[in-house]
Amino acid sequence: MKTFLRGLLSLVALLALLLAGPVWLLASNQVVTDGHWSSLDRSSAGIAPDPAEISEAVVQVYSARAYNWRGAFGEHIWIATKAENANSYRLHQVLSWRRPTVVSSIDTPDRAWFGNSPTLLADYRGDDAAQLIPQIETAAADYPQAELYRVWPGPNSNSFIAWVIREVPGFEVTLPVTAIGKDYIFNGVFAAAPSGTGYQLSLGGVVGLMVALEEGIELNLLGLSFGIDFMRPALKLPGIGRLGMPAKVIGG
Repeated sequence: MKTFLRGLLSLVALLALLLAGPVWLLASNQVVTDGHWSSLDRSSAGIAPDPAEISEAVVQVYSARAYNWRGAFGEHIWIATKAENANSYRLHQVLSWRRPTVVSSIDTPDRAWFGNSPTLLADYRGDDAAQLIPQIETAAADYPQAELYRVWPGPNSNSFIAWVIREVPGFEVTLPVTAIGKDYIFNGVFAAAPSGTGYQLSLGGVVGLMVALEEGIELNLLGLSFGIDFMRPALKLPGIGRLGMPAKVIGG
């Protein structure tokens, strides 16, 4: 009986630790939970280069807090591409309310995600971007779970982004610790880290370990991750994200 109680208390303590960050974000009103989705900010953050002013190819990756209460737990990530001499950007992402879920459409690359400002994760330009774009488009079209979406533990929008990154040689991105679903590995339990600087082991996106030069060490428990970045010193906490130096924006 004592062993059972100790195990139960340990489980409760673990859950409390994992949920402390998201609960704090909600309690302190740091996540947008008011307002209908149609009325929330979707304007440009002014980060992406204007296609009317530059002719070179561009590939950028953005993340923003997820819509409504889900933003206390994780982020939504998307890829924006602009071919050489193109006058618009094409966004590649997975949307939970669409079937198939993969959407590749012309849109504003750096717009807010329903009230949440975007952060730039990767920025490739010129020849490097031009080589990546057709491969990104092919990987997006070949995504193996386009008819399935699970918020937890995946496959979801972040699982899609991680899939595309791993399928395209030279496309390296350091995904935030709050990108729930990024650790969902298709057809296996072992894969390269999205940054291409290490490796990760993951059991269905529920339990796993990542060790990489750019990501540092990340431990995934029940889909929520925490860890330490040694290259750019920071703690990584569930819900809260990074405490310390910002992550490196990877680019060619």
